[in-house]
Amino acid sequence: MTPAPLAARLRDPRGPLFFPVTAYRPDGSLDLDVYREHVRRGVEAGAAAVFACCGTGEFHALLPEEFEACVGAAVAAAEGRVPVIAGAGYGTALAVRYARLAAAAGADGLLAMPPYLVVAGQEGLLRHYREVAAATDLPVIVYQRDNAVFTPSTVVELARTEGVMGFKDGLGDLDLMQRVVSAVRTEVPGDFLYFNGLPTAEQTQLAYRAIGISLYSSAVFCFVPEIALAFHAALRAEDRPTVERLLDGFYRPFVELRAQGRGYAVSLVKAGVRLRGLDVGEVRPPLHEPGEDHVKQLAQLIERGYALLEEGA
Repeated sequence: MTPAPLAARLRDPRGPLFFPVTAYRPDGSLDLDVYREHVRRGVEAGAAAVFACCGTGEFHALLPEEFEACVGAAVAAAEGRVPVIAGAGYGTALAVRYARLAAAAGADGLLAMPPYLVVAGQEGLLRHYREVAAATDLPVIVYQRDNAVFTPSTVVELARTEGVMGFKDGLGDLDLMQRVVSAVRTEVPGDFLYFNGLPTAEQTQLAYRAIGISLYSSAVFCFVPEIALAFHAALRAEDRPTVERLLDGFYRPFVELRAQGRGYAVSLVKAGVRLRGLDVGEVRPPLHEPGEDHVKQLAQLIERGYALLEEGA
């Protein structure tokens, strides 16, 4: 899929952007049947796009052949109803390899995650992402987080790079993002997409919308799609009472629970999927499972979230 058609499909989404977890059997091997079911349920629930094998999908834990199989399974489950964007990362050579595997598996685009470990300068980062973009015909969204932080002038150069269609922010520096948006708007004609990629992005989406960023990741869509959809609809309708009711009663308590353990942005979401009846297995090391008490608190929070929907009906 070329950048323009994919951008058009993502620009005004009918629902949240879905970041499925990766399903494993009890022995730790991939469970592609469960994974396809997970993706299918998300698409049918109203996801606007599937971001396969990204952060929530434990990209870091997948072998190349597992990655290609998962992306192919997501493409098969989506059946063309929504686009499938696959993760790509590590050093430049491996990121290029993952990009080509994603293309071979039928993905519609790439989410290019930070290079492994090194803290590179702007010139090196620009070269890295340009090589990833040149490796396939897939449109690329560059993910800012951790060791990949960009100046506005570098994002301008990325926006001028053939194949780079968007920029996802997982840093949370709104002053920087306002300057990025302003610089690209001023210096690069045409459409360039921005995404809020912070963990549990709903919690910060009001602030991102204020600087013109309406697209965001939704990990909680994995296990409470009705709540995620209600929040998304309320944002679009500027229904502030519903937004605040869900923020106060569900999202803020979830974020506070997520903060109780490292890696809970993935493992707590996976626990939520299991609580809702789909056995996607446990996380792979070095992540760890949430404690029993935390899972119990999550179950209670899910019940509270659905009760909030009933109150607003």
